[in-house]
Amino acid sequence: MNIGKLYIIAAPSGAGKTSLVKAMVESTPHVRVSVSHTTRAIRPTETDGVNYHFTTVDGFGHMLKDDVFLEHAEVFGNYYGTSRHWVQEQLNKGEDVILEIDWQGARQVRNLMPDAVSIFILPPSLDALRERLAGRATDDFSIIERRMSQAVSEMSHYGEFDYLVINDEFDLALRDLQTIIRSHRLTTSWVRHYKEDLLKGLRLAESS
Repeated sequence: MNIGKLYIIAAPSGAGKTSLVKAMVESTPHVRVSVSHTTRAIRPTETDGVNYHFTTVDGFGHMLKDDVFLEHAEVFGNYYGTSRHWVQEQLNKGEDVILEIDWQGARQVRNLMPDAVSIFILPPSLDALRERLAGRATDDFSIIERRMSQAVSEMSHYGEFDYLVINDEFDLALRDLQTIIRSHRLTTSWVRHYKEDLLKGLRLAESS
């Protein structure tokens, strides 16, 4: 049985998923974010091994043949995949793991690991989503419209997820995410692992 918990967090582009997850990790101990492998070109602000493990299409194909990935998907012509071994290693150590993936990857992971907790992040409105995408100043109009169309399609799968977090006010959305993780850290297995000294003091460490 895994001590750590696997969390799947998905959202349409521009919903604020990456910023929320970053703040979550910085404010919550024992949470790790899986660094995906991707064939996407590296951006100037990114670092290989930190933001993604950047690889070639051929390299990604070899990893697929070797069954390296827990899940994989093609997004806007690029391939993304999550290392099966790394995730399992972290869970075995008692770390909670967050997968930032799309709904297709989430479906794959749930099939393999049905105990995973899935969270979908929604924007407060389509207008707000469009403003956020335009505010990045990295994409032209045609790409923004393509992402908006994709976002509507992605959001139609919200019903497949355990929790919905609406990112209208960032701090409130962050607290919602923290509450979800906090609730799962009240399970007996988690407390036994991280509060062993407390249980020993209560003479409960050997309790079955």
